[in-house]
Amino acid sequence: MIGIGKWTGKVNTIFFGGEVSLLIQDKNGAYDFALEFPGEMKKKLPEIVFKEVKEEGNTLNATAEIALLPGKTVEASLTFEGDVMNGILKIPFMGKISLENFKRNMTES
Repeated sequence: MIGIGKWTGKVNTIFFGGEVSLLIQDKNGAYDFALEFPGEMKKKLPEIVFKEVKEEGNTLNATAEIALLPGKTVEASLTFEGDVMNGILKIPFMGKISLENFKRNMTES
């Protein structure tokens, strides 16, 4: 499995700008993801259910559903190079969100 650990970086969207963390874990041989937002934003985060995750070299490609967008699919492509993660999220009605230079938190990986 690739990308296991906690990755932290900054994002900038119309709805939120700031530091977020993505925790990627091995849950009985399957990938498990958790997003962490600071402060009040974490209370507003809708439920996200990951449907499919595929490894392609050093990249994870995943699809997910968000409770606020029933019937719509979110796509994620995350590439890992050492302790740096870069990626793109494609969210319906929001477009593409860049995840650039996320760093692995060495105390939690």
